[in-house]
Amino acid sequence: MAPKLRPRSIANSRKETKKSSKKNHVPQEKFDDATASNSMGLIYPGGDTALKLLLLARFCSAIWSHITDCDEIYNYWEPSHFLLYQNGHQTWEYSPQYALRSYVYLLIHMVPAKLYCYLFEPNPIHVFYFVRCLLSVGCALSEVYFYKNVCREFGVHIARVTLAFMVLSSGMFISSAAFLPSSFSMCLSTLAIAAWFGRKYELAIFSTAISALIGWPFAALLGLPIAADMLYRKKDWFRFIQWTVISACVILIPMVWIDSIYYGKLVIAPLNILLYNVFSSHGPNIYGTEPFSFYFFNAFLNFNFVFIASLFCPLYLFLCWNTIPARPRHRSCLPYWYSLAPLYLWYLVFFLLQHKEERFLFPVYPLICLHGAITIDVIQKLYFFTLTKIQNHTNFSHYLQCSTLCMIAAITLSGLMGISRSFALYKGYSAPMELMTEVNKLGINGLVPNDAPVNFCVGKEWHRFPSSFFFPSNNWKLRFLKSDFKGQLPQPFADDVNATSIIQSNFNDINEEEPSRYFDVEKCHFILDLDLNKETIGEPNYSRQTNRWIIIKSSKFLNAANSHMLFRAFYVPFVSDNYCTYGSYNLLQSTKFKLSSTKHKTS
Repeated sequence: MAPKLRPRSIANSRKETKKSSKKNHVPQEKFDDATASNSMGLIYPGGDTALKLLLLARFCSAIWSHITDCDEIYNYWEPSHFLLYQNGHQTWEYSPQYALRSYVYLLIHMVPAKLYCYLFEPNPIHVFYFVRCLLSVGCALSEVYFYKNVCREFGVHIARVTLAFMVLSSGMFISSAAFLPSSFSMCLSTLAIAAWFGRKYELAIFSTAISALIGWPFAALLGLPIAADMLYRKKDWFRFIQWTVISACVILIPMVWIDSIYYGKLVIAPLNILLYNVFSSHGPNIYGTEPFSFYFFNAFLNFNFVFIASLFCPLYLFLCWNTIPARPRHRSCLPYWYSLAPLYLWYLVFFLLQHKEERFLFPVYPLICLHGAITIDVIQKLYFFTLTKIQNHTNFSHYLQCSTLCMIAAITLSGLMGISRSFALYKGYSAPMELMTEVNKLGINGLVPNDAPVNFCVGKEWHRFPSSFFFPSNNWKLRFLKSDFKGQLPQPFADDVNATSIIQSNFNDINEEEPSRYFDVEKCHFILDLDLNKETIGEPNYSRQTNRWIIIKSSKFLNAANSHMLFRAFYVPFVSDNYCTYGSYNLLQSTKFKLSSTKHKTS
């Protein structure tokens, strides 16, 4: 545990100038977090302890979290596999004709992976988990820095509750190991806001620039309150302009140079993304739209009541200010409407957009935990204040003494719900990665020869294929079968030394179906397919075609449509299995293709 800390938020607060003559007056010191940390010896995790807790949680995510978004697979894992092994699939965003994605983002992760490959010559699946572990470490480090600066800005009590919410939430479990620019921006934006809380404006600007330029351009939105603080509150125009220019030169110039080499022409990828999503005639809505309520349901699943608490944080603070005779915050602290602005600015913009995806909220996930913790703290103060008003006197010297049970209950409830949600996701949707691990073993154990091409096919399950990193070698080729999906699928990178700069035919930017992607099912050696006991003309049930396919491995997969809404969302031991139904996720082998061994694994 850490030594006592005198939080910046209330340290050296000005002395109370007025005393109430009312019988039930509650001294301001009883609501002072600094008083708690100094006189009560408030216990809170130190930086080392916080890092260990976060690393434990994040490594669990790297190992057990499934890939929730096909964009992660085909826009990041597949081109990364190509950079390492010269084999992978290309989406239209990586075509030089459009050039929406930056190779710099991939290289940040693949350079360490290349070094790992050079030193140990690992199986590709080990490289996959190596990169995930790197992502987890980066996320944990940014969270620790955030935690330390929340201690200084808001006090150690709010900080320790924030830490507990981050460690236990399902949202952080999903996002921390995701190979997505939105997850990258989550880490860098968290770092930037933490630096802002610590008054390290140079680091805040530089981190925001990395987040927006290399990660996701829209993450610059989280930097607007930082800019407003520097320009209008502190009037520090020179330092803001200076570090904006430095950041642009250090980040953007090398980025444009590297991307231009890969694409074979001048490319500014962040600008291309903005032009496509904001200024094109159709924007991203062609990929689907969601109702206004989408993020409310999604964020509740990932953060349960912590998300609800984050929504009402300003209301509770207003109520607290007008009820409790607390000391003013120290003048070195940020005004609340500055420090809380990033989250609500993000809510305002993204809740109103028609095209919604779960990953669009990733950058503010740690802020949801912080705002939820602030609300819990305010509820504790209101509880203590109400208690003292009901009784003529109180034996408690500080609000934390009688309201600790509220904090423990909040952390326990949110933690249990978060773990329950994470386990439900693993139990219900981990089958594709489990089966692809078995596919990897087929090559490693010599059951499939490494000197002949193997056609591995996916039909309706194309969006759950966890990437070519699960193939044992380059002779395994991913093939797409025609299904009821009518959008545009990726295609293999060109077989050339300058493949990334070649404009391949049959790409479009309006998500129109490209028939050239489809493969003849008769030439497939293996199929990854989900059997939910139903089929259509476009999506036959290959698992039931026993004369053509053999099931060599099967795993349970949640049938969400036939499962109870509550028990499919949250796993309750000894109860959920009674209310959930499962289909069979099957690895199928063609009867025409014989393994080197006659032993087939079934389950």
